[in-house]
Amino acid sequence: MTAVNSPSISRVMYVEDDPDIRAIAEIALQDVGGFEIALCESGAVAVETAPGFDPELILLDVMMPGMDGPTTLKALRELDGMADVPVIFMTARLQKSEIREYQELGALGVIPKPFDPMTLSEQIAEMVQGAQG
Repeated sequence: MTAVNSPSISRVMYVEDDPDIRAIAEIALQDVGGFEIALCESGAVAVETAPGFDPELILLDVMMPGMDGPTTLKALRELDGMADVPVIFMTARLQKSEIREYQELGALGVIPKPFDPMTLSEQIAEMVQGAQG
């Protein structure tokens, strides 16, 4: 299977507190999508990991203990070089008002959970191309 990721995006940081979902996302992003990935189990770990990994895209769970997705995004935006990194939220909370709130925070979009591991990379590529187009 060929990698479907956008040529402009190769390094993806995925922030998700659920270890089962992280494992599925690792397969979906790395094996199916061909991305180089960093998996973070919390917002705090993401803030520590981001500077050394230098992600080109951040996938961010919304509901996490400690720092939730929006709080994590604000913390990441304050780091050098992270202000313009595209972010896609991943959540089961898909009310129109919530999606609008995520977009107002600067997200490219929202991927519903549970996600399809076989099409996750395609969804990401479509959102990134839509934002660039």
